Amino acid sequence: MVLADSATVETAVMAAFPGVQRRRLRSTGRNLSVAFLGDVLAVTIAIMTVVLFMAGDLMGGAFVAPGEGVRPAFSVITFGLFWLLLLAGSRMYDRWFLENRTGMIYRSLRAAVVAVAILAPICVLFDMLYLLKPIIVAVPVAAALTIAGRYTTLAVLRTVQREYVRQRALVIGPADSVVTLLTALQRDRSYGLRVAGACITDLDQARKITAQNIPVYGDLKDVAGTALGAGCTAVLVALPLEMDPYKMRRLAWELSDNDIELLVAPALPEVAPERVAVLPSGGGPLLHVRAPVLTGPQRAVKNVLDRLLATILLILAGPFMIFTAIMIRVTTPGPALFRQPRAGINGKEFTCYKFRTMVKDADKKRQEIEHLNQNADGLLFKMKRDPRVTKVGSILRRTSLDELPQLLNVINGTMSMVGPRPPLMSEVAGYDDDVRRRLLVKPGMTGLWQVSGRSDLSWQESVRLDLNYVDNWSPLLDLRILARTANAVIRGTGAY
Repeated sequence: MVLADSATVETAVMAAFPGVQRRRLRSTGRNLSVAFLGDVLAVTIAIMTVVLFMAGDLMGGAFVAPGEGVRPAFSVITFGLFWLLLLAGSRMYDRWFLENRTGMIYRSLRAAVVAVAILAPICVLFDMLYLLKPIIVAVPVAAALTIAGRYTTLAVLRTVQREYVRQRALVIGPADSVVTLLTALQRDRSYGLRVAGACITDLDQARKITAQNIPVYGDLKDVAGTALGAGCTAVLVALPLEMDPYKMRRLAWELSDNDIELLVAPALPEVAPERVAVLPSGGGPLLHVRAPVLTGPQRAVKNVLDRLLATILLILAGPFMIFTAIMIRVTTPGPALFRQPRAGINGKEFTCYKFRTMVKDADKKRQEIEHLNQNADGLLFKMKRDPRVTKVGSILRRTSLDELPQLLNVINGTMSMVGPRPPLMSEVAGYDDDVRRRLLVKPGMTGLWQVSGRSDLSWQESVRLDLNYVDNWSPLLDLRILARTANAVIRGTGAY
């Protein structure tokens, strides 16, 4: 659908989406009500948990000030209301954050920190130390249950009303920028956005967008009317947008009057929210993009924790690894461990350890099947049914257990628990300057590439994920990847 005459946009879109505004408002109100009830249930369970596990303290006056006769119920109700007010103050009941999982977690944790920061000094100042222990227990439990409850609520809403849970967005800007933004939104669903259409500055390029099954409603003459007619809750600006600053301000006013959010996508792609801060200035806000953390105390802590976790896992997995090594030696001739030169940090060569999953001298037989490479778009060699893989090896590959010996690499400091994929030295020889940037950190046993599809990914997508990790590394990102690794291993997606 392409509408070149912007004067007819609002009428045509309203006809294409009859009643979508009314359904959107009803759906949003219902969803927020369900989320609120879920939060009430979460804080109630948190309080009951404290009461259950601190029964002895309660009997001894943990909620009751000695000699003051304050009822436990008063403290319980007060905390519950205070927690819900903190969630409201953190915009947890803003429709925009209903499906924004990252924002929801961040705001829940921030509410927990604020709760302790406010309640603890009050207890000290007003001589209510008997409340400190219940508060310290109740706050993290309430935060954890709130996050779990929101995830459950979101899953239920997606199942019951799949069409209207996501926030509908109208994307505006040049066609090429809009296409780039659409690709990013399709890759990451955590934004909670569903693109309903686009308005572009170069209508002659509309085919680039309609090819992705996204309708183009016209140019930028009536963005607010188009967004309102399509039932959108947000307008997403794809830069660079050649629009007069005063016109942009008027657009923001029009959208605000119609209860529609204005979002601006940064011109710099693949930037994690944690790296972006808004700085005030005389001419308007400035976006400060923090440089990637490649050295310093955080990296030193990561190295220590890597070795500690790898040592613990090696001890726990030791008996299984011994059994696996015996099975490999018994079933096929050759060593149990496969040693291969790989490129580590800054391209330095190291020996990477894995359980052998192929027949002996598999590297020499690669030339015979080179024409069957299923990753012909890059430097990797992968095929789903590689005849060189042994029966035991296929099981190890499917479960990713062939990589357990890399714990030794983590302990000796040549690898990390989380990082880019360790490349072959021959691959590195073909890197350009951009791809070589993935060598600025240690390679990892797992990483964005593993939890996002592994061998099913194209070469370009693998590089994009590795560079994304290098630029946006943080301890929280490592934790998220480790949490997703277990699910990726169980599903076995892209493991062959």
